[in-house]
Amino acid sequence: MYKNGPPPPGFVPPPPYSPHAPPPQPQGPNVVIMTSPQVGPDPTTMTCPYCQSTITTNMETEASTKTHLFFLLLCLIGCWPCAPCVYCADSCMAKKHYCPNCHKFLGVYDG
Repeated sequence: MYKNGPPPPGFVPPPPYSPHAPPPQPQGPNVVIMTSPQVGPDPTTMTCPYCQSTITTNMETEASTKTHLFFLLLCLIGCWPCAPCVYCADSCMAKKHYCPNCHKFLGVYDG
């Protein structure tokens, strides 16, 4: 029955083929899809999807592509003395939200 001797210990032969049985489904890794929480221009109270704690997000502001484009536009239309003001305007900056417990990135608001 076996060409090269007995099967190794723990070997389990596959079940016999049945034409009426449904085909076996491939077993892949478990995939968890997380949606980004809704964050706004202010610190947000939420449950952190990473550490599951109820938190109020920490925010960092930084210049975004929109900020740089406004700067360039103001320079092009001749308002170059006012152009650096976009880097001080809160509405032109991106607000990145982080968890204060695990320090993971939670989302960005670029309104």
